[in-house]
Parts: sequence; C-alpha cells; structure tokens
Amino acid sequence: MACKRRRTKSNSAGLTALSLCLTKRLAPVAAGGDANLAFSPASIYAALALLAAGARGGTLQEILHALGGESHDDLAAFARRVAERALADRSRSPPGGGPTVAFACGAWYDAAWAPGPEFRDAAAAADKAEARAVDFSNEPEKAVSEINGCVAAATNNHINSILDSSSANALTSLVVASAIYFKGKWEVPFTKTHTRVDKFYRLDGSAADVPFMRSSPSASGNEPDKAADELLRYSMCIFLPDERDGLAGLVAKIASGPGFWHYRLPVERVPVGDFRLPKFKLSASGSVRQAGEADLSGMAKSDGDEAGTPLHVADVRHKVVLEVNEDGAMAVVATSSYMLRGASAVMADQPETVDFVADNLFVFFVIEEVSRAILFVGRVLDPSV
Repeated sequence: MACKRRRTKSNSAGLTALSLCLTKRLAPVAAGGDANLAFSPASIYAALALLAAGARGGTLQEILHALGGESHDDLAAFARRVAERALADRSRSPPGGGPTVAFACGAWYDAAWAPGPEFRDAAAAADKAEARAVDFSNEPEKAVSEINGCVAAATNNHINSILDSSSANALTSLVVASAIYFKGKWEVPFTKTHTRVDKFYRLDGSAADVPFMRSSPSASGNEPDKAADELLRYSMCIFLPDERDGLAGLVAKIASGPGFWHYRLPVERVPVGDFRLPKFKLSASGSVRQAGEADLSGMAKSDGDEAGTPLHVADVRHKVVLEVNEDGAMAVVATSSYMLRGASAVMADQPETVDFVADNLFVFFVIEEVSRAILFVGRVLDPSV
C-alpha cells in the first residue's frame, strides 16, 4: 500500500485520510503533462475493506493503517454504514427525490479454490456484496465477461467493463470489485439558456473555449426546503486556486491533513454574484496500487493444498466516468483488485457577495454531508477534453 497513516478508532477519519492521501495524485506534474482525473475513495475503501477480511500479518496491518481501523471487522462495519447511508438510492425519497445511487461490491474466486471462512462471511455480511465461483483456470475470458457484466448492471451500463480480456488467466484465483453509479441534481438547476461559451485557461497558459454554466444571485441564494434538509445532503465542493498555476500548491494544502479539508467547507449560505462553472465530462482509469507481494492466506485455499500456496495482489484497477451539466452531476466508478497465486478555498471572513468564476484548473469533491463520506474526488485541467 502506498498510503499509510496512524491508527485511529474513527473509520470516518480513515476514509478522509485515504481520500487526502490519494488526493496528492491530483497535482499536475508539468504543463501539458497530465489530464483530467477522478477517483472514488468510497469505492476504493469498500474494495480494500473486503480484501482485509482475507489478509493476514503485515498485509492486514498495512490495510488497517491505510483505512484507519482496529480490525477487519471495524472496516467491514464502517463500509456497511457508508453503503447503507451515503451510497443508498434516494431517488424515491420525498420531497422531490434525491440522487439515484447504485452500489455493488463483490468477489469472484476460482472454482478450484475454497474461500476462507472469514472472507466468505465478510462478503456475505457486507451490504450489497456477494461471492461467486468462476472458472479462471479453464475459462478466464468467460469469468472476466461475468465480472464485467455485474459491473455493467450495477452502473446502469455506464461502465461496461472494469477488466479487459487479458486481466485474468490460469493463475488468477480471486477478483474483488466495487462499482458505484451516482446521478444527482442541483438544488437549484442551472438555466440552460444562460450557458455561454467562455475561456478556460490551461496549465500551459493556453485557453480553450468551453460552455460555462451560470447562475443568478437570486437563484443561488434560495434556501433549501426544511423537509429536504432533514435527508442526507450531497454537495459538490470546488476548490479553486487563487493563481492560474496554483493547483499544485492548493492540492498540497488540501492533502496536508483533515483540518484544511473540514475547516474550509462553508457552514452557511452567502449571496453569490458572478458564478460560472464549466460543463465537463471526464473518464479516467488506471491502477491505484502497484503489484506486490501480500499475505492473503485467509482469502482462499485450493483443494488439496495443505501448505496454503500464498496469494498476492496483482493490481487494483479503478475506473471513473463523471459528467457535470446544468441538471446536476452524474458519476459512475468501478474498482477491482485481482489476485494471482504464485510462489510468493473558502476564507473565514466572507464578503457580502462572492464571485466564483472557475475559469482555470480546479479540484472538486463530492461528499455526503451528514456522514462526511467522500464519494468522488477529481481535478479538471481542461473541460474541452
């Protein structure tokens, strides 16, 4: 694991710490070098919490340190609470409905291997999780197709694959995957006829013409319905650097500790003057863990293997598709971890009216305010891409 932290009894703090650790990746390396990027800490947490149920020794301690738990039971319990609350579908919640959310987490193990009892029980107890036997040894492509099918179903076909055909072979013994589909609407939607094309300034100093959503001061100042305020509340928090080339410094401050994150969030509404936010859609995929050895002896054991051939984590793949437009935000994400068997800035004093023009690089967080669960984190370097 690349991200380590002190052990804490607060798993909520563990999710925040994991989020901030991964946020460091949002700092662009050089002008013109990096592209838009997004990930879901909640999805990564769910996959690693399930992985922890089969981890042993130093591997388990490593995961516990990264996720902020005392035991794999702690991690599983917190992942369940996040799934039951922050990742629960609210589309039919009165009044007016909330965001549409679909979440799934599962494990697929080779039919020649018997899952360990603790891992099997953890998968059964996890919210919306399941463990299935597939034939990696003889039909790896069919097994990959089944996993991708489950991910597609969980994300309403917005992510139709998390693994490619070469991701599994005869050495694959286990795949753990999680997927989230999220579609929310703004409390006060942007008026589409107010959207105008304007300049967005890239890291290298060049500019792109992109559509900017705009809202009037009267719309942004509306108070929420009290009944709606009693429900879970989802927010997109945008951190905009003061300088056009200041994203790296801003990311470093955000990732420096939970204090910056918590104390910069607004606690009350303020009147907004000129508010402009670019429409954007981004897709990002890649690895969030390099291959390495790990003690996953509690995961599974092959028939007749009394010695317990060790497993290691081959990779943890992550894929996100996110779109922000006048109606709201839609995001889908999938995370998978597959194993092989082998030998071894809001200021304290607010002005009366705030102008917010996101016409250069920015970082965003999608959070559920009641649980403080961070669902998505990302950066936008070029909305035209």
